[in-house]
Amino acid sequence: MRQNPLGKNPNFKELSRWLNRQKKTAESAKKQEEDPGPERFDSEGNPVRRKKKRFFGKGKKAVLAAAVLVVLASNCYYILDEENYAVVTTLGSAQAVSQAGLHLKIPFIQSVRKVSKGIKGMPIGYDPGTGESDEAESIMITKDFNFVNTDFYLEYMVNDPVKYLYASSDPVNTLKMLAQSYIRDTVGTHSVDDVITTGKSEIQSEIKEKLTNRMMEEDIGLSVVNITIQDAFPPTTEVLNAFKNVENAKQGKETAINNANKDRNEKIPQAEAECDQIIKDAEAEREARINEAQGQVSRFEQMYAEYTKYPLITRQRMFYETMEELLPQMKVYIVDENGTQKLLPLDSFAAAMEQEKQGDGSGSSKEVAQ
Repeated sequence: MRQNPLGKNPNFKELSRWLNRQKKTAESAKKQEEDPGPERFDSEGNPVRRKKKRFFGKGKKAVLAAAVLVVLASNCYYILDEENYAVVTTLGSAQAVSQAGLHLKIPFIQSVRKVSKGIKGMPIGYDPGTGESDEAESIMITKDFNFVNTDFYLEYMVNDPVKYLYASSDPVNTLKMLAQSYIRDTVGTHSVDDVITTGKSEIQSEIKEKLTNRMMEEDIGLSVVNITIQDAFPPTTEVLNAFKNVENAKQGKETAINNANKDRNEKIPQAEAECDQIIKDAEAEREARINEAQGQVSRFEQMYAEYTKYPLITRQRMFYETMEELLPQMKVYIVDENGTQKLLPLDSFAAAMEQEKQGDGSGSSKEVAQ
């Protein structure tokens, strides 16, 4: 066990003097290292080499080795999520990785750059921060030589991350310039009325088709998702008010046409239903009359057959049957020589005849019973 150089019960003054001596000794040793003094020789006259203290001890070497291992370990893998591509470059050769998860790479030889898979937007003709129009991009000339202020919004995404990074120095700016070119070309083939009111969908479709085909030809790793007209209006207030009036008139026209179509769609089925009902009623009436006529023809044929057998009796029966149908509904007036009119009560006569018939029938039944 190492003993205390100041004894078992050191004095603080002696301790302070001992620390000062140690400090001076260390300073003198440091000065000797910095100034080695005169060169020394051995007994044979050869210069004696001084032993230099090593800068790194065993502990410092271990720390340095651990630091190197940490740096290497942190550069031998990368983590990829679902929203990004990874472009791994190995000595100038690039390769795209799209599968999410933990991936390994060679430190200091392979480099990794991440590219977003999401849909990005690009305003054309206006500043998205302030909402103000950029006249250098938005003002265009139409087919009928009118000026129109049109704002577009372009949506795009990366479909090939390797070509996006290395096929063009600025693929986004290239896309924007091509979009501006096709926008002006397409707007120039339509009238100002189409651009502002009714032709927006057609213009958007034409621009998207042209720009998509051109991006496939350029092959810079970008694809067009959609392009829409955010706003389109004339550059002056007077023309804008006139177009608003025209648009209101068109909307009123469309409203009137829709109301008329609604009324037509309601009344035509009703009229068709009434027509069908009339046709059915007519067909039913026709069938009824035909059946009645056929019945009358059948009765007439039967009566004619009886008439051919017994003409006199048949004529009398027909006369009586006709009188039975006509006389109860008639009123008979008898005029005497003085011109006095008297109403003959045929109803009482008819009732009396009915009673007489009933009496005759009861009397004959009594005689039969006796």
